Amino acid sequence: MKLKCKNPNSTDLSLIIYTHTRHPFSLYLHKQHHITPHLPPLISATNTHTPLICFFTMVSSELARTAVGIIGNVIALILFLSPVPTFIQIVKKRTVEQFSPVPYLATFINCGVWVLYGLPVVHPHSFLVITINGTGLLIETAYLLLFLIYCDRKQRIKMLLIIAGELVFLGVLSALVLTVAHSTKVRSDIVGSIAIVGNIMMYASPLSVMKLVITTKSVEYMPFFLSLFSMLNGISWTIYALIRFDPYIVIPNGLGSLLGITQLILYATFYKSTQRQLAARKANAEMGLAETGT
Repeated sequence: MKLKCKNPNSTDLSLIIYTHTRHPFSLYLHKQHHITPHLPPLISATNTHTPLICFFTMVSSELARTAVGIIGNVIALILFLSPVPTFIQIVKKRTVEQFSPVPYLATFINCGVWVLYGLPVVHPHSFLVITINGTGLLIETAYLLLFLIYCDRKQRIKMLLIIAGELVFLGVLSALVLTVAHSTKVRSDIVGSIAIVGNIMMYASPLSVMKLVITTKSVEYMPFFLSLFSMLNGISWTIYALIRFDPYIVIPNGLGSLLGITQLILYATFYKSTQRQLAARKANAEMGLAETGT
C-alpha cells in the first residue's frame, strides 16, 4: 500500500511502522494532516495508543497460550496416570485379562514423536510440548513393562516386536530430520505431519475397546477416567493451538476431542448393563461357593 503526503519534501515525521513476526501492527503519526484518508479506520493518525494496545494484545495472547499449555500439561499428566488403577488390578491378579496393550503402544510412539517435534532444533518455543510428552514417554514405558510381565508368551513376543519397530522408527526419523532437513520450518513440517498421524492413532486406539464394549454391552474394560481425560486433553490442546495457530496440534486434538466424547457416550449408554452383568457374575460366584460349602 502506498501512502502519499501533500509535501513529499517535508522533513516532518509522517509515518512510523512497527512490525512483529506474528502480530503486525502500524502506527501513523503526523504533525499536519498529510496522510490521505484511505488509512484503516482502526489505525489512524490520531490513535497514538494503538501500539500499546497491540503490545498488550500480544502479551495477553502469549500469556493465555502459556496458561492453556500449562493446563494442558496437567490434564495430559492426569490422562497418562489414569490407567494406574487398571495396572494395580493387573498386578494384584497377576494377569492382564482382556485389557488391550494397543492404547499404551500407540501413546508410547506418539509421545516419542512429539518430544522430537518440540526440540528447539525442530520447532522452537515448544518447551511445554517437550515437558509433558517426555513425562508421558517415561510413564508409558512403565506401563508396557508391567504389561510384558503379566501377559502370556504369545502376546509378549508380539508386543516386543512392535516396541522394537517403534524405537527403530523414532531413531531413523530423528537421524533423517536432523541431517537431511536444514531449517526448522522443514523439520517442523516433516515431524508435525507424522505427529498428526501418531496423535490420531493414540486417540483412536480405544476403538478396539469400543468395539468390545458394543459387542459385550459392557464398559468393564474401557476405563472411565481414561476416556474422560482423553476428551479434556484434546480440548485443552486444541485451544492451545488455536491461540497461535498450529495445524499439527489442532487437527489431531480436535479429532481426539470428538473420539473422547464418543467414548463417554458409550460409557453412559452401557453403564447400567455393565452393573447388571457384574451383579449377576457376583451372584453366580456366591451361589457356586454356597453349593461347594454344602
